Amino acid sequence: MQTSSSVGAVGALVVAGTEANVAALGPLIERALEYEQAARSVNTRRAYAAQWKLFSAWCSDFGLESLPADPRVVELYFTSRAGEGKAPATMKTSAAAIAYHHTEAGHASPCSDARVRKALEGIRKQPGQRPQRQAAALSVPQLRALVRTETDDLTALRDRALLLVGFAAGLRRSELVGLDVGDITECPDGLRVLVRRSKTDQESRGREVGIPFGSDRVTCAPRAWRAWLDASGLTSGPAFWGVRRGKLTKRLCADAVARVVKHRADAAGLVSTDLSGHSLRAGLCTAAAASGKSTTAIMKQTGHASATMVARYVRHATLFTDNAASGIGL
Repeated sequence: MQTSSSVGAVGALVVAGTEANVAALGPLIERALEYEQAARSVNTRRAYAAQWKLFSAWCSDFGLESLPADPRVVELYFTSRAGEGKAPATMKTSAAAIAYHHTEAGHASPCSDARVRKALEGIRKQPGQRPQRQAAALSVPQLRALVRTETDDLTALRDRALLLVGFAAGLRRSELVGLDVGDITECPDGLRVLVRRSKTDQESRGREVGIPFGSDRVTCAPRAWRAWLDASGLTSGPAFWGVRRGKLTKRLCADAVARVVKHRADAAGLVSTDLSGHSLRAGLCTAAAASGKSTTAIMKQTGHASATMVARYVRHATLFTDNAASGIGL
């Protein structure tokens, strides 16, 4: 699909050159459009589309222009969203979506206006502003309960491999379902996992993650991966597939990871309300911190670009083990 900026570029070529030249450049133009689309992940584009739809609908309700939007209109929109109790992360995504659609259409971003930036900053600093909800970290005992199933059908084997590889590697949902069979190599020490692209690696430089053999066969990711390969017969293509009536369907999407986590939690008799696909990654960070692993070691496994987020997991894991109020005679 052509973006407005690409359409404008093609139009400029028609004016500057001959139609014959433009026709000859056709393959390059198509490739350029593909590069533009690849600049943002599928999840990012989906989130931007959803937020833009909400902003456009709000403008329409009040008879206001959404493109281009006056900065004062955007300021009022965020004020309205704040009144609805929207989380800071949602507001940030909304601002990015509005800015993106404006620049794509050749307009200046209204979100760059000082009034909008100050309004967003003020909203974030308001007392009682709802903090971003964090997914509950899945503990090792909980993970063991999730993968200890009574059956060994194709779905159960897929779920076990998905959960254990995702947890042990500390992967994001998109990274986990984006893996291909060829990205996971069995070796004497366990598994070598090549994460080709991630949220913090948009240039696809890639990183390699090691998953050692587990001391417990039930929670051993390398053994679970081998069992899934043997049962599915996979030799190439996506690492994790949907399963319907015992047959493979298509590559799992990121949202499917959350569904698997919740389904297995419910089956194990656990409360799944606060669990999500991110609970696997959060669980690895928390368990590693509790066992004394360094922040550097955790970041090497998870691919976190900043130690700030990892520090939050460390603080949570050591809340009582390294507590100033303990052991002082109280």
